Amino acid sequence: MADEVGLVRPLVPGGVLAFDAGNSKTDVALVAADGTVLGTARGGGFEPHLVGALAAVTALEPLVLAACADAGLVVGDGGRAPGRGPLVQQVSACLANADLPIEEEQLAESFRSFGWGTSVYVANDTFALLRAGVDEPRGVAVVCGAGINCAGLLPDGRTARFAAIGKISGDWGGGQQLADEAFWAAARSADGRGPTTALETALPAHYGVESMAALIEAFHLGDLPVNRRLEASPLLFQVAAAGDAIAKAVVQHQAEEVVAMAVVAMRRLDLLDEPTDVVLGGGVLTAGHPLLTETVVRLLATAAPKAVARVVDVPPVVGAALLGLDHTNAAPSAHLTLRSSYAASPAA
Repeated sequence: MADEVGLVRPLVPGGVLAFDAGNSKTDVALVAADGTVLGTARGGGFEPHLVGALAAVTALEPLVLAACADAGLVVGDGGRAPGRGPLVQQVSACLANADLPIEEEQLAESFRSFGWGTSVYVANDTFALLRAGVDEPRGVAVVCGAGINCAGLLPDGRTARFAAIGKISGDWGGGQQLADEAFWAAARSADGRGPTTALETALPAHYGVESMAALIEAFHLGDLPVNRRLEASPLLFQVAAAGDAIAKAVVQHQAEEVVAMAVVAMRRLDLLDEPTDVVLGGGVLTAGHPLLTETVVRLLATAAPKAVARVVDVPPVVGAALLGLDHTNAAPSAHLTLRSSYAASPAA
């Protein structure tokens, strides 16, 4: 695709450059108009709230180059060539920390400045999860990983969404919250302010200390790094599965929050009385905790009897690419080709 003076553009006519950028990792896929995956790349987390929109998008340049190299394309200047047009027809970027419309627009403007696509679509990464789990752009998704979020989408472009920026926007749940709840309950069990829970002994044992007092001290003084507190989340599920009432109550609360978000999104889109896919994703919901999954399914069946809960089985970058193909009005066969490329890949 290269000539003696450089690049022939566009390198991928009608194609899609898809981004699924999360807090911990970013996946990029370069996809042809017919759905063929030409190249992929993976990098670190996407944190525009810490470094700014332009700096965060600039950090994606090496991944674009890597995806192009994986596709066997000759590229330069961050995947651009001045005066030679875009790399693809559609940039489809589903991004963590794009929680508010103003943040989406700032990020979209940053993507436009790189000229990778004729058109740019930016949305929260929850929409990638949703589109990855449905055959058409219709349904609701709840992601529960480090935090919690939900999105709904209809073929006519209408959406339902939440600010999802923490407690100030009414959120409850996710791995960080669950870990905090485990510590809170264990500490109160140990000092007598709260009911007894097996978390009081399970947590110190997990971290290799003799008591909750010693564990609290270790984290407070920095003997244990703060990021290890997240290890309490899966431990909470183990204790709940063993029958501990306090841990089970926390899991119940998490399930209620998942269903509450899904039901509100369905209500906003007039889907409560229609068969609707509710896609579940994120580390907490895909970890295979039977108590959580079974409670979510049971509560959802009561609140929205026609809804069907399902755990996504392909990486969310597939959803970002499918949204891109939606925007290019690609043939249905292109969607099938794209999915088949990831059929053997674990959702991640």
